[in-house]
Amino acid sequence: MECANSGDTAGADEHFKALLASHPEYVAGYFQFGQFLAKSGRTEEARSTLNAGIATAHRTGDEHARSEMEAALAELG
Repeated sequence: MECANSGDTAGADEHFKALLASHPEYVAGYFQFGQFLAKSGRTEEARSTLNAGIATAHRTGDEHARSEMEAALAELG
């Protein structure tokens, strides 16, 4: 998030991908990465990431995060 907040989009992209590769069950990472992608105008990647996060949240029983990501996905249109 620090990279994203400071405008280092390449660094943020790299760190989010590394985070999810090493911690694929970290539900919040999908939500944060999806939001970052959406803000960066990368809508299709945001959809894909949020869908993966929704599936992970369902698998891990994190219904709150699942509902937040479903709402974010709906906002993408």
